[in-house]
Amino acid sequence: MNNSAQQLSLFEQRLPKKPYHTDEFANGLAIARAQNAIKSRYIQANGPTHKYWLVFDVDKSNASLDWYDSGAPAPNIIATNRENGHAHLIYGLEVSIRTAPDGRSAPLRYAAAVENALREKLGADIGYAGLVCKNPLNPHWQVSTWEPCLYDLDWLADYVDLSSYSGRKRLPDYGLGRNCNLFDYLSTWAYKAIRQGWPEYERWLEACLTRAEGYNKKTFKEPLPHSEIKATAKSVARWTHKNFSATGFSEWQAKQGAKGGKVSKGGGRPSLNEPWLELGISRRTYFRKKKSDKL
Repeated sequence: MNNSAQQLSLFEQRLPKKPYHTDEFANGLAIARAQNAIKSRYIQANGPTHKYWLVFDVDKSNASLDWYDSGAPAPNIIATNRENGHAHLIYGLEVSIRTAPDGRSAPLRYAAAVENALREKLGADIGYAGLVCKNPLNPHWQVSTWEPCLYDLDWLADYVDLSSYSGRKRLPDYGLGRNCNLFDYLSTWAYKAIRQGWPEYERWLEACLTRAEGYNKKTFKEPLPHSEIKATAKSVARWTHKNFSATGFSEWQAKQGAKGGKVSKGGGRPSLNEPWLELGISRRTYFRKKKSDKL
């Protein structure tokens, strides 16, 4: 099997079981089994919780070759519009990116920084939502393959400058940056909100999902698909419900009350620069979670 056939075969193998697809956006998106969806011009390349492909929308007449002049890495697959030369540049990842962070945001933030920096180098459209792409399995597009090996993030990072993302609390609100920021917004809210009644898990999950949908709608110009919102809400709800409890909070309050008046010459417990108090956890737990990037 030659390189082109291998790349396209892998693209097909990695499709979601029931991807979104369409021939014309004016007709909206449909959902079907992959073996039927691959007949359409546009298809969903990545599932709701994992990203196997980084796809960039380059609206230039020479998009299929401009990446080379820009000093960008070679795409694995390029699907080009025969009429205007605009293309989707598709980079395959050896190890998928989990877009549902499961309490750890550092790997996702790194992936988002690499994706954003590569998007900038390619001059790709920041308004591209990324849910569906030009389907390289459909003969409507001119398809070419370049790099035969799948990338890891460090390899892609060698081509871009990540200095502007170092220590940055908020990433740009597009691409994977939306996933990172949604997780940050939702988890910050959840750490406090769960103490308002300590709800049962199903009610708590519903509250997290409602809040996540609100952030998604109001914050992002190109909102995330519902499947990704749901995955992030479930991740935050599961982690907070497991690690925060009324019993644990009451025990912590009792311990803090016993210490009252012992640490401050002014006769009271200092309240400045003690974020663990706002979260309802101990100082030791706060720094342990911060070290493991769960805050």
